[in-house]
Amino acid sequence: MTSIKNILFDLGGVLFHIDYNKTIKKFNSLGIKGFHKHYSQQEQNELFDRLEVGKISLKEFIKRMRVIIPNHSEKEIISAWNAMLIGIPKENIDLLKNISKRYRLYLLSNTNMIHIDYINKYLFKNYQLKSLNPLFSKVYLSHEIGMRKPDISTFEWVIKDANISAKETLFIEDSVQHIKSAQKVGIQTLLWKSNDSLKSFFLDKAL
Repeated sequence: MTSIKNILFDLGGVLFHIDYNKTIKKFNSLGIKGFHKHYSQQEQNELFDRLEVGKISLKEFIKRMRVIIPNHSEKEIISAWNAMLIGIPKENIDLLKNISKRYRLYLLSNTNMIHIDYINKYLFKNYQLKSLNPLFSKVYLSHEIGMRKPDISTFEWVIKDANISAKETLFIEDSVQHIKSAQKVGIQTLLWKSNDSLKSFFLDKAL
């Protein structure tokens, strides 16, 4: 890898441990059989796409979910949706603080207001951080910027907004379809095995 100056991280599956099966099982137990057909790491239906780019409100999302499972409360739906969120190891927090002395760090995540609300509360409870912002030069969340991976235009926009060079940027991501799009705009990439140790990688590799 040549002259890396910037590192662009994915969030779920790279920094923040997740387990999609937990949410799938929760929604199955609420009465949505085959929830994996509606939402998975590889693909999702229109409702979740709209949630991830901020085109649907929390109220509307809950309303549409309750059409499918009318006998369950907003609290139960949110709990099931958040079930996939496991946590971020302390070593990842420490790593980000350490490598920020050598690289400019950025975050690009396909996420939504419900998950970020949970993550912010988790960060404050466990690490006294009010959000992800203090750990990065800039944070790009799909529901805030109105764009999502793997759209090539999303990567082009982030590179331009951050005022960084694509060829000097390493993108660490666990979804192959997102990796392919980043490569098309000249970003160096690393396909990450979900929930592996980032600390071990940075100790082994002198970027």
